[in-house]
Amino acid sequence: MINFSSNLSETELIELAKSGDRKALSLLVRMHEKTVFNFAFKICRDRDRAENTMQETFMSLVKSIGQFSGNSKLSTWLYTVVSNHCLMMARSNRKYSETSSYDDDEVYIDEKSVVDWDVSPEKITENNELKRILDEAIQKLDPEYRIVFTLRDVEGLSTEETGKITGLSVPAVKSRLHRARAFLRRELNGKLAS
Repeated sequence: MINFSSNLSETELIELAKSGDRKALSLLVRMHEKTVFNFAFKICRDRDRAENTMQETFMSLVKSIGQFSGNSKLSTWLYTVVSNHCLMMARSNRKYSETSSYDDDEVYIDEKSVVDWDVSPEKITENNELKRILDEAIQKLDPEYRIVFTLRDVEGLSTEETGKITGLSVPAVKSRLHRARAFLRRELNGKLAS
């Protein structure tokens, strides 16, 4: 029997879980549950949906751990599962309908209409009102854009990692990120200018 009090690496835990060790699998879930829930909540923007997504993600982990190749970090794989689940939920609900407005670059490129936006992320989080406004604006993003924005600007992942998680090319990630930022800038400018 493995002594789990010794500090096993994630790679060792994954190998044990692949061989059917339930305790190793349980430790992997505990290691990632906060990250998975927080990311799911940032994407789904609803506690119940985030909890459901977290459960679905870990059910996928339990079912598919044997197929995990180790070519990426486990967290990258989990981000992918969360992203896919949130997108499927959003598509089934079809509560968003402004997709075409994100694809019209002309709406966002006119910099004359953009108020100076020299607010750092640190200042936004310090100010509750700005945080509330930003949260409302993020909520308005279509999930495809919200996922890219959250992975890059909130979670701090690279463009390449974001592409791997979302199945998008690097140019597509950059395009969606540009459009998401432009949309958020326009939303914030509208609120801050009034």
